[in-house]
Amino acid sequence: MADTVATNPDGHAHPGQDPNRRDFIHIAAAAAAVGGVAAVAWPLIDQMNPAGDTLALASIEFDLSKVQLGQQVVVKWRGKPVFVRYRTPKEIAEAVHDDHADLRDPQTDAQRTKPGKSQWLILVGVCTHLGCVPNFGQGDYGGWFCPCHGSVYDTSGRIRKGPAPKNLAVPDYAFLSDTKVKIG
Repeated sequence: MADTVATNPDGHAHPGQDPNRRDFIHIAAAAAAVGGVAAVAWPLIDQMNPAGDTLALASIEFDLSKVQLGQQVVVKWRGKPVFVRYRTPKEIAEAVHDDHADLRDPQTDAQRTKPGKSQWLILVGVCTHLGCVPNFGQGDYGGWFCPCHGSVYDTSGRIRKGPAPKNLAVPDYAFLSDTKVKIG
């Protein structure tokens, strides 16, 4: 194929300087192809995002004024039970005292609570062994006892005995005010 050659007023030819119909068609076809690929790819990429109902469950707010000293409330978050416990000074003292005990999954009580709010313990209420829901107040350490396989947790939710490999999980949470917490 021959290149199109343009001539200047002086009569000399300069190859490749004349945009013609063929160049326009190539540019338009490339732009249409890019638009077509984007139109096909966007729904495929967008369907990988979480659904609206899942995003709605991503976080919950809970009113802490409903919980009395020494009481535990169970709320549901992402389909799992979450323990919101208003700990007594005795429970906090026991948890702090056990910070240096021989723990399978070492964490201090301060690492499991928010600074200045150590009376509030918020845990995912699922045993880390096989996923059962532990009961409060039945363990040897004043914390939780898993009835399925006998895992025992202390008043900070740390594993002390039994087959569970890890402490009860602490979800992401933030205090919105003195009486409101946002979990997730």
